[in-house]
Amino acid sequence: MTKGKDKRRRVTLECTICIQNTTKKSPGIYRYVTQKNPKNTRDLLELRKFCPICQKHTLHLELTI
Repeated sequence: MTKGKDKRRRVTLECTICIQNTTKKSPGIYRYVTQKNPKNTRDLLELRKFCPICQKHTLHLELTI
């Protein structure tokens, strides 16, 4: 019986620049998929990740469903 694996939740991170900018050459939103433990991290997850559409490191926010 695994104890630690059932607590982690799968979250999706979206690029904040791609969400705001709709007049780009290639439209779309780049997403990352990661895991977090909701018991330890109650706030929304914010990470600086590389966005290949924007061609730079940008802030990625957790997608709330």
